[in-house]
Amino acid sequence: MMVARALTIAGSDSGGGAGIQADIKTFQELNVFGMSAITAVTVQNTLGVHGVYPLSPEAAAEQINAVVEDIGVDAVKTGMLFSAGIIETVANRLEAFGLNNVVVDPVMIAKGGADLLQQDAIEAMKNRLLPLALIVTPNIPEAEALAGMKIVTLQDRCKAAIRIADYGAKLVVIKGGHDMTTELAVDLLYDGTRFTLLEDRRIMTKHTHGTGCTYSAAITAELAKGTAPNEAVRTARHYIQAAIEETLGLGGGNGPTNHWAYRRRQMDEVVR
Repeated sequence: MMVARALTIAGSDSGGGAGIQADIKTFQELNVFGMSAITAVTVQNTLGVHGVYPLSPEAAAEQINAVVEDIGVDAVKTGMLFSAGIIETVANRLEAFGLNNVVVDPVMIAKGGADLLQQDAIEAMKNRLLPLALIVTPNIPEAEALAGMKIVTLQDRCKAAIRIADYGAKLVVIKGGHDMTTELAVDLLYDGTRFTLLEDRRIMTKHTHGTGCTYSAAITAELAKGTAPNEAVRTARHYIQAAIEETLGLGGGNGPTNHWAYRRRQMDEVVR
């Protein structure tokens, strides 16, 4: 029996809605064995980030080594990497092991506004990590930072996607959750040749903590199973839409998404 294996390299979220916790839940829901290399421990709940305790680059490297050398990895995603030193170390490990199915979620700012990536690390991400990425999944503020431009219109997003792809990422997905000018939630997919819009209805809810982590983790899980990159993005889009629509209503702030909603919908379809 072949088991698909996915590794997440990211920070821990004590509230369980984002980071390592969200990634592992998503891998499990999509029938993939999940593993982790923790880069930082964050003190979080739905009300915000109350503390960040980064691990050393060496600690991240040793976790990656242990997992890849024994269990093996079919796809890997990066989330909160925090510092240039960790980014450099992660890039070195990806190169050393020849890991190609790499999804980069360029986590920079938490929902509550806390910085999750140091300023000097942005250049390291552009120059060391993006060249190794099969897919990169920035939201609009992250795309602005990576592309070095302001994004207002869809045309701006297309221009930013081209700039980001120039760093080496094969596919760029600029998520549209921050664009409140449209009734639809529109994600832009650029594959180096053409642009594709992935649209679904916008859900007006505050319970969206961890959407970026969950989305990129779903892409990673599909890649681990051998799904083609464009199709992996489409499946992940359906996964996160279900997770947002079927809110759990937890906590007094920005609550987590529902990681089992997609599986439950699939089961309901089978029953019908």
